[in-house]
Amino acid sequence: MLNWQDLYKSRLTTPDQAVTSIKSGDRVFLTGNASVPLQLLAALVKRAPDLENVEICHPLAICPSDYVAPEMAGHLRVNSMFISANVRKAVNEGRADFTPVMLSEFPLLFKNGHLPLDVALIHVSPPDEQGFCSMGAESGLTISAAEVAQTVIAQVNRQMPRTLGDTSMHVDRMHRIVEVDCPISEHAMGTEGNDGVVEKIAGHIAGLIPDGATMQLGIGAIPDAVLKYLYEKKDLGVHSELISDGVIDLVEAGVVNSSRKTLHQGKIICGFLLGTKRLYNWVSNNPLVELHRTEYVNDPFVVAQNDRMVAINSALEVDLTGQVCADSIGPKMYSAVGGQLDFIYGASRSKGGVPIIALPSTSELRDGSVISKIVPMLKHGAGVVTTRNHVHYVVTEFGVADLYGKSVRQRTQALIRIAHPSFRDEITAKAKELNYL
Repeated sequence: MLNWQDLYKSRLTTPDQAVTSIKSGDRVFLTGNASVPLQLLAALVKRAPDLENVEICHPLAICPSDYVAPEMAGHLRVNSMFISANVRKAVNEGRADFTPVMLSEFPLLFKNGHLPLDVALIHVSPPDEQGFCSMGAESGLTISAAEVAQTVIAQVNRQMPRTLGDTSMHVDRMHRIVEVDCPISEHAMGTEGNDGVVEKIAGHIAGLIPDGATMQLGIGAIPDAVLKYLYEKKDLGVHSELISDGVIDLVEAGVVNSSRKTLHQGKIICGFLLGTKRLYNWVSNNPLVELHRTEYVNDPFVVAQNDRMVAINSALEVDLTGQVCADSIGPKMYSAVGGQLDFIYGASRSKGGVPIIALPSTSELRDGSVISKIVPMLKHGAGVVTTRNHVHYVVTEFGVADLYGKSVRQRTQALIRIAHPSFRDEITAKAKELNYL
């Protein structure tokens, strides 16, 4: 009987050879976020002219868009569950598909057989002494899908961090193995807005966060900026779909110690990493951080077990009744629900929880015009991610609106107060037409 080392060697191959396992008509899972296996994906694009009707399912993906180019039509077709920048144009032109699903339920599409998988393309660390590889920077959305795929093609990367928690897969489950030694994709949380808008919003949010809170931080400049305003807080914890570089400084400053968490005390819990090499190096073999399956991390009823749970998520616009659009600009698909509703609802069910939607009060369009993001009504065709029934706090650079338990008239008044002053009269007039005031 082969030991795992011999088995591993027997399954080593090149990217081009590995993707010959993919046949016409297959449904393929592609590991996403910072863990997209670029060498395997490039080999699949190269092979695409020989294939027909291969479906590629993935979440947010940080990678080039070759696999969704117009010439891939009839060969490869993307089915994205979170519209990232590289596939946005293709989705809105009808050359790629979008499947709406909450992040907590994303892995269950595959695990429960709604979308049976023929092949999974995964990106893992080298095996340990027992032959187990770690899913590394992206475990939460990947491990369940990889477990149920008929064929697993693994890109084993010497530079992939070995993350701890529920992240392991043995090499005997990997049918084809390709070794690489290349950097993991980096995604530094940028800034948005100007004149200190993001910083003002972050300052308002920090005022809502109590000592001993457990935090979820969504994708974007605002959630990341909040971290800079927390150095006077005590005993914070993290339970989040993702973590980025900003968490490191708070840990090193002793602010994040997870000592008062009521679930996974002493641990930072997340589903995936989205940051720079600094983050990947820090998390590797770090027992302070555990990655778990997203169907667990994002489950609202798991989230709610953290007392003083703070959820911080962004939006594209909010209407005067409290409806939050975060996934589309009118009918034009932009991103997805992600984990927003998972954590907003989870935090609302938490003892002392603080669910927050944060956004700049205005947005500048390509033609230079400026529009309000606090609006009387959502744009025609806009998607509602967080309903008016779930919303609690809405924050802009002009302050905090507490909408929970408030009437539409009270919500309208509160939201107008945090709208940009240039738009308040216009919004007020429209609110009167709608009989909100």
